Amino acid sequence: MIKTNVMRLLEAAGIEHGVFEYDIEDGKLDAVSMADKMQVEHEMVFKTLVTVNPEKQYFVFVIPGPGTLDLKKAAKASGSKSIVMIPQKELFPLTGYIHGGCSPVGMKKPFPVFIDETAQLFDKIRVSGGKVGVSIEIAPDALLTYTGARYVDLTVS
Repeated sequence: MIKTNVMRLLEAAGIEHGVFEYDIEDGKLDAVSMADKMQVEHEMVFKTLVTVNPEKQYFVFVIPGPGTLDLKKAAKASGSKSIVMIPQKELFPLTGYIHGGCSPVGMKKPFPVFIDETAQLFDKIRVSGGKVGVSIEIAPDALLTYTGARYVDLTVS
């Protein structure tokens, strides 16, 4: 396996993590399908979502795979009046990652990161390894510390 930027950054920081590959040939790249392929709980696989507010400030939200980002909660957490998902075509130029391979670790620029509070229920969670078909398993507190994130209630109830 070729090391991704995510792996190199975590190794350089001395952060313990596991690397897992999963099959992408079926085209199912969502977090729930990824969890099924890796035979882990759906709720421990987190997806990374990038948003923007009217002032053109960007924010990263890491939420459980089966969950839906509550845009009102996200706006409140980020101190914004409102917030929307960025268009998919803007993801790569902004973050350096493609859809299905977006990680909260190693984006082109550092953006404020918020992790759903349910991550604290797990010893380890999985997030994208920076490439479609690669997942990183990491302690939620280690991810929080590395990214400078905060735990927040972010999903639709």
